[in-house]
Amino acid sequence: MSATPERPVAATILVGVDLGLPHFDSELEELGQLAQTAGLDPVARISCKRKAPDAALFVGKGKADEIKALAEELGATEILFDQSLSPAQQRNLEKHTGLPVNDRTLLILQIFAQRARSHEGKLQVELARLQYLSTRLVRRWSHLERQTGGAGVRGGPGEKQIELDRRMIDDSIKRTRERLVKVKRQRQTQRRQRERRDTFAISLVGYTNAGKSTLFNALVKARAYAADQLFATLDTTTRQLYLANAEGASGAAGRSVSLSDTVGFIRDLPHGLIAAFQATLQESADADLLVHVVDAANPHHPEQIEEVQRVLHEIGAAEVPQLLVFNKTDLLEPERQPLQLVDSFELEGQQVPRVFASSRTGAGLPALRQELARILAARHPTAQPEPAA
Repeated sequence: MSATPERPVAATILVGVDLGLPHFDSELEELGQLAQTAGLDPVARISCKRKAPDAALFVGKGKADEIKALAEELGATEILFDQSLSPAQQRNLEKHTGLPVNDRTLLILQIFAQRARSHEGKLQVELARLQYLSTRLVRRWSHLERQTGGAGVRGGPGEKQIELDRRMIDDSIKRTRERLVKVKRQRQTQRRQRERRDTFAISLVGYTNAGKSTLFNALVKARAYAADQLFATLDTTTRQLYLANAEGASGAAGRSVSLSDTVGFIRDLPHGLIAAFQATLQESADADLLVHVVDAANPHHPEQIEEVQRVLHEIGAAEVPQLLVFNKTDLLEPERQPLQLVDSFELEGQQVPRVFASSRTGAGLPALRQELARILAARHPTAQPEPAA
């Protein structure tokens, strides 16, 4: 039997427009990582400045001509924008260049669709995808201009194909939402059971590829999927973590807490995904403590911290106490190594505890466990002691 041929990698041109907003990625580094994660091959990157997006082509006709010429020269088969495009802009660009044109929103949706493993994760991705498609039905495909109608034809006299498609998508959105409601009820039941057991809940949050899953595996000896790529983990994984008694504290010898690894955040995370993943992100909002994992070796980590805080506000988790973990210290230059493993960090005007660690080498993990035990003893003194697993 012959082997199944591999899917050809799409040669893709990356396009970014600087609209004067803070933290513009002029090198399109993150978009390139996203593209590679989705299986695309970035062959060129183009960026330009505009005061405002062009209503028809987003970049203007001159830049659109330049993109088209470069695509023909390099044999590119797809164009990818770092910003979200309106349906009309996407349609006009495809007509102008003769190539498929996609945006950051669809790219993230495609990655999520590839990575979702659990029933809940797949439902959430499907809902976000349907919501995205529902805005792209206006004259985007030629078959939508056909009309159906007449006796015995579904949709009634004169109903356009586009109206049938919109109705089918609306019905699918409704069904998917109903199924997600059931999943959310199951999660609420599980949370109530944890509350009855008086379990302290800790949720790992952070920018994508900050090393959350690697840290999770190191702490609980789990085998959750972890890789040096964006959105390696989509589905929430929960395990029990045993914490020895904090130094100087009296009482039980140790306690077990609930530790959850959640989906990573990213700049310009589509609002549809935030809404669709509400059930998963609810783990963070309902936690007793957020362990905010930061890639300390990434030069853009201050902006990434701000983005995580923005999403936490959106999902109602901004008031949950945080512990910052500056991860990947093994990648820091000698002159940037921390002078002490535990200190504090100013976050939105407040001092929060911070631990420096490397989930890959294990450096700083004992200090992290000790800090978690200290916070547990201070904020949840009534937690029932449990034997180590």
